[in-house]
Amino acid sequence: MARDLILIAVLLIAALIWRIRTREVAIRRRYPPLGLLVPVEGSRVHALMMGKGPDLVLIHGASGQLRDLEPLMRRLAPQFRVTAFDRPGLGYSTGLGAAGVSPRAQAQHLAKAAAHLGITRPIVLGQSYGGTVALAWGLEVQGDQTAVALVLVSAPSLPWPGKLDWWYRVTETKAGRVLAALLATALVTDAYLDGVMPGLFAPNPPPTDYARATGAALAMPHRTMAANAMQVNGLLDHVTEMQARYPDLHLPVELVHGAEDRIVPPAIHSIPLSARLPAAHLTLLPGVGHMPHHAAPDAVVAAIIRAAIRAGWTLDPPSA
Repeated sequence: MARDLILIAVLLIAALIWRIRTREVAIRRRYPPLGLLVPVEGSRVHALMMGKGPDLVLIHGASGQLRDLEPLMRRLAPQFRVTAFDRPGLGYSTGLGAAGVSPRAQAQHLAKAAAHLGITRPIVLGQSYGGTVALAWGLEVQGDQTAVALVLVSAPSLPWPGKLDWWYRVTETKAGRVLAALLATALVTDAYLDGVMPGLFAPNPPPTDYARATGAALAMPHRTMAANAMQVNGLLDHVTEMQARYPDLHLPVELVHGAEDRIVPPAIHSIPLSARLPAAHLTLLPGVGHMPHHAAPDAVVAAIIRAAIRAGWTLDPPSA
């Protein structure tokens, strides 16, 4: 009987490993890199560039990758040279291990990729977690890659009360992260991903076929899920530390936030942040949730144009 149980356990583990490996191969085959794999200090950063003009850098949020920003990139390419990055550990960018929990380390790493690509004095836009990385870029990055302005979209920036949702509580420990990530990679289906998208966009509907079109399944490889869980679980400590330096951030900052955002509530983040930053302008969008770059892209584009003008740029008009 004991031998039978051991055999069954071995077979189940083998089946789980096979499922994880085949699923990850299938996901990456289905959604290959869109851009360049930029070498940075023995690792790589996935970057997609399009358009011409002054440099604009876009940084995605938690559980995401640059495909989420591609529709916005295409809107902006007639007036900017737009570069979107996969953040370290997500998409096709190599993780930074424990160091990657720091938004500042992520910002510095992406700035090195920007230097490799010849990006100079960019406007830096970040959405959700990417907005925290954009804030860190403004605080930390010096030299040719210094940001001339920031655009923060639905960005967590200040300490918040309460706990994160159940997934992040499960993945707080290394053992929890490893086990939960392996099981999720094996078991979570495309249909499940479709089902969670309405909650991400609420109260707005997600774009048609959003999960497939933006490669949401690229969040599912187990190392990606573990890296994302580490980053989100470590975020509170980092914004708590960063906030003391916000009054020193004198560059133009455009804040765009959905008034109905329940994931990163504006009353906790962008509204009080706008009072702390010396050169902040807040756009609060009634009826919009956590994803304004999809639900209200005109407002996000307008904020970028304002940031460019405030930075002293002269933009070519978009072609007809």
